[in-house]
Amino acid sequence: MNGLRAIVTGGASGIGAATVALLRSRGARVVVLDLAGDVPVDVSDAASVDAGVASALATLGGLDVLVNNAGIGAAGTVADNDDAEWHRVFDVNVVGMVRVARACLPALRESPCAAIVNTCSVAATAGLPQRALYSATKGAVLSLTLAMAADHIGEGIRVNCVNPGTADTPWVGRLLDAAADPEAERAALEARQPLGRLVSAEEVAEAICYLASPAAASTTGTALAVDGGMQGLRLRAPR
Repeated sequence: MNGLRAIVTGGASGIGAATVALLRSRGARVVVLDLAGDVPVDVSDAASVDAGVASALATLGGLDVLVNNAGIGAAGTVADNDDAEWHRVFDVNVVGMVRVARACLPALRESPCAAIVNTCSVAATAGLPQRALYSATKGAVLSLTLAMAADHIGEGIRVNCVNPGTADTPWVGRLLDAAADPEAERAALEARQPLGRLVSAEEVAEAICYLASPAAASTTGTALAVDGGMQGLRLRAPR
């Protein structure tokens, strides 16, 4: 990936920060768009996105890779969040990706190896308790990824997504801290993934960097699961 020019949204922590570190270690030039990034950007604000992307492009001199990673979490059933919260989370997790992609497309069209990688989730394809709003946004991200891949394949832009399982990130850490019994809650989250542990941010970053790299030149419209077997495996309980 030496010399590739990349923008990573939500790159100041968790999966985003691990992705930035890995891209840079492989020779890519990266600008982080985040509330606390190289360029401060709020993906829920179109003017902020447009200005941030323009600044990043001026620094990089073009663009080859967009990692659409910025997002927020939400807990509860459909009864637990009001309309305002539904609009807020969709605005960040789905429309935020649209705003950033829209601003980056002209530069990506000029790249000989353009790639977009969206951070989705196993919540898009598996029913998880207490995640109605979050799951709905990630289902939208999965569908958006497929539609974008179809729309832009003729322009030489590949579009894929990664579907992490429950990852050991600051957001999950905050959920655990808020639980009545954080140790028991962590054990439960680990147990529902067949590997028996949480996914690491670095493991998700490896998948993102693969999909973003020229090594994946024939891969588009794909959701790559990094979930410890959570989506695809149905193991028998030990006797």
